Amino acid sequence: MSAVTSQPQTPSKANSVSAGPASDAKAFFTAALLTFACGMIALIGFVMAGVFGIILGIVGIVFGLVWWKEQHGGMLPRDLPGKSLVSLTVVSLVLFGLAALMA
Repeated sequence: MSAVTSQPQTPSKANSVSAGPASDAKAFFTAALLTFACGMIALIGFVMAGVFGIILGIVGIVFGLVWWKEQHGGMLPRDLPGKSLVSLTVVSLVLFGLAALMA
């Protein structure tokens, strides 16, 4: 009978995408709030100026998202500062309040 050989197993790598549950939660809420804020901007544009307002709103959304990406190095960076998430939450609430007042 021949001898049986086995290859040593390589240790598994750490997850290089996630920085932990808190980072995942921040990424989830950031994605949700960015989507919500963009929708509010388009809605406010529509209420103010109809279809032309939506077009202006989309232009503003694009510039805002490009600015966000330049500030944080990506749309959903791995280590997003808590201050940015709080600021995004406040801006989203203000936009929601403005849209509610205009309706």
